[in-house]
Amino acid sequence: MRVFSRLTLLALVLLVGMLAGYFTYTSEWFQKKYIYPFPNRDIVYQYSMKNNLDPFLVAAIIRTESKFLPRARSPRGAFGLMQMMPETAQWVAKESKEIDFNLERLAEPEVSIRMGTWYLANLNREFKGNQVLVLAAYNGGQGNVKEWMQRYGWNASFADASQIPFKETREYVGKVLHSQKRYVELYGR
Repeated sequence: MRVFSRLTLLALVLLVGMLAGYFTYTSEWFQKKYIYPFPNRDIVYQYSMKNNLDPFLVAAIIRTESKFLPRARSPRGAFGLMQMMPETAQWVAKESKEIDFNLERLAEPEVSIRMGTWYLANLNREFKGNQVLVLAAYNGGQGNVKEWMQRYGWNASFADASQIPFKETREYVGKVLHSQKRYVELYGR
C-alpha cells in the first residue's frame, strides 16, 4: 500500500509540474520574452512603414534569419539582423544611396533593418505583393523564383509554398509565415 501511495504522489507531482511547464510555456509573457521577442521594435516599425511593409512580417523575417542577434553570420556569408548577403547589401547600398556603407555596418540594427526593408520592398514591388514569392526570393534568390514562375506557370496569385522546389526555401517561407501570425497574435493588439 505504501509503494502505491508513493507512486501516486510521484505521478501527481509530475503531472502538476508538466501542467505548470505547459502553462508557463504557452503564456503570453513567456512567448514574448523567449519565443517571439521583438527587440528594435521602433526601428522595425519606422522602416516597415517607410517601405509599406507589414512590421510583423519584418519581425518574423528577423526572428527566422538571425534570432535578433545583430552580429549573426550564416555559413554562406549573410550578415546582420536581416542576414543580407554581401553582394546584395552592396547593391542595396548603391541603389538606396546609403552613405559610407561597409559590410560591418550591417551589425548595426538600424542599418540592417533599413537596408533589409528597402530590399524587401523592392522584392514586394517585383512580385506584386505576393508574400510567398517575396519570401521565397528573399531566401532563395529572385532569379530562382522567376525561373520557377516560368517553369511551373506560377503567377501573382501563387500561394502554395509546399510547391517551392528548394526544401530550405520552402521551410523558410513556412517558418516566416507562422512567425508572422504569432507576432500579430502577440503584438498586434
